[in-house]
Amino acid sequence: MTKSMPNILVVEDDQQTRDLIARYLGDQSFAVSTVTNGKEMDRHLSQNRADLIVLDLMLPGEDGLSLCRRLRMETTTPIIILTAKGEDLDRILGLEMGADDYLPKPFNPRELLARINAVLRRQSSGLTASSTATRLKFQGWTIDLRLRELRNPEGAQVPLTSAEFDLLQAFCERAGRILTRDSLLSMTRGRPGGSFGRSIDVLVSRLRRKLDRTDGTSVIKTIRTGGYIFTPVVKEA
Repeated sequence: MTKSMPNILVVEDDQQTRDLIARYLGDQSFAVSTVTNGKEMDRHLSQNRADLIVLDLMLPGEDGLSLCRRLRMETTTPIIILTAKGEDLDRILGLEMGADDYLPKPFNPRELLARINAVLRRQSSGLTASSTATRLKFQGWTIDLRLRELRNPEGAQVPLTSAEFDLLQAFCERAGRILTRDSLLSMTRGRPGGSFGRSIDVLVSRLRRKLDRTDGTSVIKTIRTGGYIFTPVVKEA
């Protein structure tokens, strides 16, 4: 059976950038749709499936940060945000609101392609895993490595982005060990060092908000010398 082409939705108001992305990704066997603002995005998504959304932050009307926040409340579809060069605050806010990756403008289309492929691989890896893939449990929580699902102690599914899931899996499989930011980057994104270390901090913050108890107890401890440790005992379910 032939695998269908991934559907990429590009939300970008600059025609030159929009056409560049659409033409390049189309040449790489992606099915690409383009829109220019949030209203067009909503209309498109109400009628079509998107496997990944490339979202510019500087948009007319509802801006990209607001759209990212709203999308993440409604779907786990991967999001790669495009940010103006040097806009670190927007990049960090985008990651905090649930984006899976980011790319500063101007960018090389080949790098965007690499980011898209990496995010899609993370998203689909659970679906292609064997049926014997294990489930892990910690403090009543269950993480299903095959379905890429997280369920809380009450049994309700907790939505995770692909990047959040990869980070949680890395922690669970190495519970009790100190993991540096660079090692976590190599396990989840494969791009060590530099400003990407901040993206790990943002992902950890997002996981903490979803996992930590109301009494303030955190399952992810920050190590002063640099890095994190996942403190619960993790067992196979």
